[in-house]
Amino acid sequence: MGDIGVPATIKAFEERLLEVSESLPKRLRQCADYVAANKDRIAVSTVAEMAEGAGVQPSAFMRFCQILGFSGFSEMQRLFRDSYVGGWPDYSTRLDHLREKAEGSPSALLAEFVEAGRTSLENLLKTIEPNTLEQAVKILAKAQMIHIIGMRRSFPVASYMAYAFEKMNVPAMLHSAVGRLENRNAVRDGDALLAITFSPYTTDTIDMVEAVSAHGLPIVAITDTIVSPLRKFPATILSVSEVDFGAFRSLSATLCLAITLAVAVGTERPEK
Repeated sequence: MGDIGVPATIKAFEERLLEVSESLPKRLRQCADYVAANKDRIAVSTVAEMAEGAGVQPSAFMRFCQILGFSGFSEMQRLFRDSYVGGWPDYSTRLDHLREKAEGSPSALLAEFVEAGRTSLENLLKTIEPNTLEQAVKILAKAQMIHIIGMRRSFPVASYMAYAFEKMNVPAMLHSAVGRLENRNAVRDGDALLAITFSPYTTDTIDMVEAVSAHGLPIVAITDTIVSPLRKFPATILSVSEVDFGAFRSLSATLCLAITLAVAVGTERPEK
């Protein structure tokens, strides 16, 4: 793998990760998904911790690093340390400190989730490009009907968007697949789709994006990692990375983006 060159920037790293992820076997794909969702942990974690997070053996994670063009984990980590010197959010250290003070108590959990939410909100300003956000708003504001889909963990966000649009008299339809009624035939020319999904990605959401994309209709997608399957489609992508505590991820940043998008679309649409 030495002939493919070592990624010299974070952007080059992300491009390489996206390029190889589809062809990886299951264990190495787990590494790709975990790294894509937790890039800010690479600089402050050991290979054992990264492997544990991905659910693989350290040897498999080392192999993954080599496939990306690095000699091993240390070289990959050096790229992130050089890029984030003084800048990466060392939330893991702060959360460890909170655990030591009052592990498991309700007040400690509150502090931990507040800290995770705060960091997620700070990261949102880094992951959302202003031009992309403006493009997403214009797409949704021009749509005759906004079709919204988000299942499982994404459903609270999708239902909130439908509620907000209803209150602002913006035509919108929530696709919830209740009773296995997909309602795809309701999508018409001039409409747009707002799709929301995070790892592990929901098949129903991806299928609807594929169907709408095949008809050439505009799509706005809210998703997380650079290996999200939604990135294979011609969609306007809004990237959100939620910091988790343990195995739990809040929706702090995602709901902040949702209310921003809803209000911006309501403001952009011409008055009737």
